[in-house]
Amino acid sequence: MALIHGGQRLRIAKQFNIDEGHWLDLSTGIAPYSYPIPEIPQRIYQELPQAQDNLNRAAQHYYNATNVLATHGSQTIIKLLPQLWCELFPASTRVYVPEQGYKEHALAWQSAGFSLRYYQEELPPLSDIEAHDVLVIINPNNPTGKLYQRSQLERYQSKMVAMNGLLVLDEAFMDVITPSQSMTTTISNYKHTIVLRSFGKFFGLAGIRIGFLLAQRYWINLIHEKLGPWQVNGPAQYIAEKALADKSWQQTQQSRLQQLSQQLNITLLDNLPSNGVINITGTALFQTVYFNNAIDVESYYVQLCQQAIYVRLTDDNKALRFGLAKPEQLERLAHALLSLNH
Repeated sequence: MALIHGGQRLRIAKQFNIDEGHWLDLSTGIAPYSYPIPEIPQRIYQELPQAQDNLNRAAQHYYNATNVLATHGSQTIIKLLPQLWCELFPASTRVYVPEQGYKEHALAWQSAGFSLRYYQEELPPLSDIEAHDVLVIINPNNPTGKLYQRSQLERYQSKMVAMNGLLVLDEAFMDVITPSQSMTTTISNYKHTIVLRSFGKFFGLAGIRIGFLLAQRYWINLIHEKLGPWQVNGPAQYIAEKALADKSWQQTQQSRLQQLSQQLNITLLDNLPSNGVINITGTALFQTVYFNNAIDVESYYVQLCQQAIYVRLTDDNKALRFGLAKPEQLERLAHALLSLNH
């Protein structure tokens, strides 16, 4: 079963019969400003992609991790991991996943035959976790923005070690969290923890499809063997290496995203009906608006699409997630929000 995600602008444009070029696409959590593509040597296009020591070193430094593996985006690992875990522990049958969050996690484990145990914002009690259980945590969560502190996650990490289970941490949006609550520094000696990091969101280059697995060397070797050669194309590796090492640009991007997020939040507060909004949460890469039961949120989504503004309707139809808009786009968004009818 294919899940619905943001970023499907061509499909939405066709659905609403509005030319693709007219749309303001705020449906993803991808930064609207991207790392400038450096000049790429011609040989990189001509050669088969090879493991690059320079990329590994840049990633190790950026993620503050000893063991890294460049992959064709996090999605590759999300789909593969349940099969590998089944092979290691055939008796493992249960996985805890967030009720709200990136649904590909739940789909992958369910497709592998696991029984899903959903939790809300609060993590499942430590006492509920049994032998060989799997716990998936999206930190910070998308779309809720919920952030779990590292001290809390370390307790769950210890529990998974004791239970011979697996802790999967999806840190796709961790780049914009300051101070960082990333668990990448705690995994070198833990076979029971895996961290996934996205590259494309913070650096605004989702199209080059590269992500990173951070784990004990055991997992790095096993997954590298399963994936086979040439997982990440040469130009993507070259761009990522330069971007991960460019501290000056990263600092500029952090400041820029924080400012855009604040401007988006103000625009939403000023132009949505205050009596219909329960809460606005998120990160510096997206803002999610939760509405009360009197609001037909799906109708709001459709009305925005009819004005060629594409946002993300959450899976439960109770909220709209807005990606960052550039300053020159905010007036258009504000006007569209003011026109929404109950």
